[in-house]
Amino acid sequence: MVDGPVVSVRGEAYREVEPEVARFRVTAMARDKDREATLTRLAERAAAIRVLLESYGPVVERRETGDLQVRPETKRSGERVVAYHGSVTTTVTVTDFTALGEMMLRLADQDQVEVAGPWWALRPDSPAHREARRAAIADAVARAREYAEALGAQVTALIELADTGMGTQPMMRMAYAAGGLAQEGRPELDLDPQAQSVQASVEARFTITDPVLA
Repeated sequence: MVDGPVVSVRGEAYREVEPEVARFRVTAMARDKDREATLTRLAERAAAIRVLLESYGPVVERRETGDLQVRPETKRSGERVVAYHGSVTTTVTVTDFTALGEMMLRLADQDQVEVAGPWWALRPDSPAHREARRAAIADAVARAREYAEALGAQVTALIELADTGMGTQPMMRMAYAAGGLAQEGRPELDLDPQAQSVQASVEARFTITDPVLA
């Protein structure tokens, strides 16, 4: 049981930081009347994507194959197959943003390939999260002292500290621009990384000395 007056406060912190990783999806597609031809083309296009990504070496941090689909296309009036559709999607994680635009354009230039993204993010263990939590605690202490001083009192001890949530949200903006032609005649794409907003909040209770209310 706590003796004496108590002040309860909420500490908050908000930061905008640069992203640490970018992810995009690349999908190879194939269609043919013959099923084996569809599968062969799909495998060849997927292999070409893999070779292109491997050419970037450590720039590509991770490749993850997620969605493989092969389906028949039939006529509305029956079950007769008129074509086969195939697709395979790979999610790519990149940490070197200087090569990102070029990589995505080269992939998009492949036959029957769709590219979507990028999506910017922080790593789960990013120092930005820890810094936001510390800033939220410092804000709670500062608020408690302000309230205490307004009452002619002083903060004496911490009773309780609770994490009320932390989040990372991308800023709702993304800019990109075509930068003309590269020296080899290949189009260039300059991407501006989305700033990531990091938020943290805590609730804290402190004991204070007796207020001076007169």
